[in-house]
Amino acid sequence: MHLTSLYPVICTARLEESRDFYTALLGFEVTFEADWYVSLRRPGPPAYELALLDHTHPTLPEPYRKPAAGLLLNFEVEDVDAEWDRLVTRAGLKAELELRSEDFGQRHFIVADPNGVLIDVITPIAPSPEFAAQYAG
Repeated sequence: MHLTSLYPVICTARLEESRDFYTALLGFEVTFEADWYVSLRRPGPPAYELALLDHTHPTLPEPYRKPAAGLLLNFEVEDVDAEWDRLVTRAGLKAELELRSEDFGQRHFIVADPNGVLIDVITPIAPSPEFAAQYAG
């Protein structure tokens, strides 16, 4: 298989609210919008894509027509502390996981989008020696 693109599509009951969250807070721009689907892109390089789909739309097989659950999106950033200040302190998003450093090599925090999709904002840091030994290469 030769991939030309790969991006998540979040099935949602909150299409407009989700669009506004990803554009206003996470820097995405709308590239296509219908009343049942929104395609988003973060300008690059590299460009990142994300889409939102009304969970009741008939393009989905009927047994799967439900809002997303159990989804975690990782957003790696240069300065997680600055993003904590911007998103939690100033924008007022609720922290689902407080800002902290992990032995496995991340400083991060987690917020949720309007659908309950978790957004893990991460800056890689040096792992502890125990975890460093687990990394390939």
